[in-house]
Amino acid sequence: MTAINKSYRICVLGGDGIGPEVIEQTIYVLKSLPIDFKFQYGEIGYDTYLKTGNSLPDETIELVKNSDATLFGSVTTPPNIKNYRSPIVALRKTLDLYANVRPCRSLPADISRKNINMTIVRENTEDLYSGIERVEDNGNRAVSEMIITRAASEKIIRYAFMLAKKQNYGKITVVHKANVLRETSGLFLRIAQEIAKEYKEIQMEDMLVDACAMQLIKNPEKFQVIVTTNMFGDILSDEASMLVGGLGVAYSGNIGEKNAVFEPVHGSAPKYAGQNKVNPTAAIMAAKMMLDYIGETENAGKIEQAILRTMEQKIFTYDLGGNATTKEFSEAVVRNIR
Repeated sequence: MTAINKSYRICVLGGDGIGPEVIEQTIYVLKSLPIDFKFQYGEIGYDTYLKTGNSLPDETIELVKNSDATLFGSVTTPPNIKNYRSPIVALRKTLDLYANVRPCRSLPADISRKNINMTIVRENTEDLYSGIERVEDNGNRAVSEMIITRAASEKIIRYAFMLAKKQNYGKITVVHKANVLRETSGLFLRIAQEIAKEYKEIQMEDMLVDACAMQLIKNPEKFQVIVTTNMFGDILSDEASMLVGGLGVAYSGNIGEKNAVFEPVHGSAPKYAGQNKVNPTAAIMAAKMMLDYIGETENAGKIEQAILRTMEQKIFTYDLGGNATTKEFSEAVVRNIR
């Protein structure tokens, strides 16, 4: 019998739509590993709002704070409810989960382009997602404030350089729009230039966000680490995911000094909820990222290799051109782990 490793408290936030389904299959995969997980379930999202009037209860925040790591599924954020704000955005700000880290790797699937191996590091707490908005001129003008601070910029840029050094990347691309947003993007770029002097072994290039969007399509294999502000990073990372298979395989970590939340990048996709057809790869790989975070590197590697092996066996869900169900795909992953 395989020895059980250290025990970990994992907060589980299924959320809305397909979130609970992909998280359920992810937990099924995690239970196949020789690790003692203590799963603790919390409430989050639109369904929670309808039940309690609060999409992010205080109890959920405390659960995340007191866990070794958190697995999050997805939430629905309806645009037509005044004062309703995305609970995952609120969670990031409340716990200062300042680094959103989104790996993008080629996969053994026909839909995936080859030789892509990049990580997009996105500032996660400010920019246009600061939530500072107002309506003026009797409702004829709406204003959102873009907030870029030295403190947050230094933290995310330094995180990106340290990540590049740890993973033996030789280049960082700093993405901005300083030619137009001279104060906000300009501050971000200036700070990056200052920090780059401390990492002489890593080449720093800077690139306008529109040029980066184009180059991601034209020459994606040339990127290694991209670091950028919140909204630019949100858009670019979704674009990058389409190079390797789409949002069904895109995953991320929201990482702070004390806490971390790992999630598939896709939304709640309510039209697919309950159909047992969506791709659980993103959620399972988010769990792989979580294992790396808590120090279970060997077991993280087992999950990643099992995902790759499953795809090499031509077992795909509908979005990658196959006919496997959500459950069938996760079962194949578990077989390949064992």
